Amino acid sequence: MTASPYAPVGWYRLVWPILRHFEPETAHGLALDLLRHGLLPPVCAGTNPPVLAVRALGLDFANPVGLAAGFDKNAVAARQLPRLGFGFAEVGGVTPKPQAGNPRPRLFRLDGDFAAINRMGFNNQGEIAVAARVRAGRRPGFPLGINLASNTDSDNPAEDFVRLVGSFAPIADYLTVDVSCPNTKNGRMFQDPVKLDDLLRRLLEARANYRTPMLVKLAADLTEGEALAIAEVTLRHGLAGLVVANTSAARPDSLTSDKKAERGGLSGRPIFAASTALLAAIRRLGGPGPVLVGVGGVFTGADAYAKIRAGANLIQLYTAMVYRGPGAVGAIKRELAALLARDGFTGVADAVGDGTLS
Repeated sequence: MTASPYAPVGWYRLVWPILRHFEPETAHGLALDLLRHGLLPPVCAGTNPPVLAVRALGLDFANPVGLAAGFDKNAVAARQLPRLGFGFAEVGGVTPKPQAGNPRPRLFRLDGDFAAINRMGFNNQGEIAVAARVRAGRRPGFPLGINLASNTDSDNPAEDFVRLVGSFAPIADYLTVDVSCPNTKNGRMFQDPVKLDDLLRRLLEARANYRTPMLVKLAADLTEGEALAIAEVTLRHGLAGLVVANTSAARPDSLTSDKKAERGGLSGRPIFAASTALLAAIRRLGGPGPVLVGVGGVFTGADAYAKIRAGANLIQLYTAMVYRGPGAVGAIKRELAALLARDGFTGVADAVGDGTLS
């Protein structure tokens, strides 16, 4: 019998049957604690063959597989993340003031759907604590991005972003302006192109003394027209690119889990097709120039390859770690390198948008 492409990898096969009975946020906290203290069992992180090397955002990436925001909100494990085989990571979302987020339970596994729903609400320890850890935890040669968000109770969300850019532009490798969270009062207000236009103008002024690349993160459940309007504003202001896409408030009919009615953002396999379609549309709009980070439902090397062919320079994952474990990163890299070689590509850059712009 052929193993599922979404099956746990390595020692996680032994752990997952036990871990799945833990409350999801408890299981996540345990995994993060083990990682931050260097106690996570060794994983087969895989090598980084030259075919996987990427030059983007003015940075060198050993491979294009990154950890999405949300896993390490407070940058507590920033120094340990390279051990898992990632080519880069994004920590946060970070808000100016610490905030507790929404009441628990607020994270739900949809096991039969290889998905999750979260309504965390940007729980984090705030700008000062996270900035201190970023300064202490950065590893040379491992790009580290910061996901920026406004406080839920803020009466001036734009000023929150301005403040965060001022704090993190000097210490981050790149910044992501998260305007796509469905779980907070201010989470999606800047998906309005007019409001986004004014916000980006202010953020570029706040970043004037630095060259730190900035990206805008979109939601997965936008229509193509809505996504293209946001992308047009982003690119007109000269930002480096976009992250496509965040979680979705939509609920596909294909969902089978009894948790599917929970409120929050849906991630994992069910949003793969929609997020990849948005990615391709934005690549067609922007041409070869913008840096696009493809995220949403990446579990395998074939998934990563599909995102790259649709237009992604880099990809991110998170939910795959829940179901496949940390060994998934090494497996994805091996599969991706083999697919690139099979099709005659000498590097990731040669395949970017090949299925969209050709």
